[in-house]
Amino acid sequence: ELRRHQMFVSTDWSGGIYPSPTLAGTRPAGPIAAAWAVLNYLGEDGYLEITEAVMKTVEKMRAGVNAIQGLKTLSDPEMSIFAIAADPSSGESLDMYEMADELGERGWHLDRQHFPKSLHMTVNYAHISIADDFLHDLAESADKVRKPSMQKSVNKWVIKIANFLTRFLPERWISKAMAKVSALLGGSGGGLPKRMAPMYGLIGSLPNRGDLKELVLDLLDSMTRYSKE
Repeated sequence: ELRRHQMFVSTDWSGGIYPSPTLAGTRPAGPIAAAWAVLNYLGEDGYLEITEAVMKTVEKMRAGVNAIQGLKTLSDPEMSIFAIAADPSSGESLDMYEMADELGERGWHLDRQHFPKSLHMTVNYAHISIADDFLHDLAESADKVRKPSMQKSVNKWVIKIANFLTRFLPERWISKAMAKVSALLGGSGGGLPKRMAPMYGLIGSLPNRGDLKELVLDLLDSMTRYSKE
């Protein structure tokens, strides 16, 4: 109980659900010092050259995403960060969390966001040579997500039942009930399921954001708890 008070969870950030097991979060000084050293090494001309190449890659990737049926990029970024979302105007609705799982199977790990559901892209110099590979795998993933499957149908019913239960169960029971539902969706013990789309569907179905925070705290606690085994 005492250890839970050092944990931090934000459930309303548009960048997704953010949990941290410590107060320090994700801002160590090492990467900041490294960035300063690299900028000084490259100089202004070197940095501008890299920036130009990155921005051309961003334009190429955004055009490629928008050319895939059912997908679109959000906003018109001035630099190299954008998001990929479903495009309802195309007549179909692709599950972006399923897209993230499929991309993960192909070696691409994109951060999942909500408000709206989308995938976060930060393009840098390392991505210039693999932009075509990414767009190819993105199109393949979209084709896979479009296809119905029995497991997807089962997961949807499990999530609907969980949503119904959270409306009537006493607050002290919700965490235990969600742990059982999580296991049905692929989670086990203190680990995360291989495919996260069902878990994000469960999280999105909770009517009370307070319940969601407690659920994430329970998960974080189980992942960082010391075990003698």
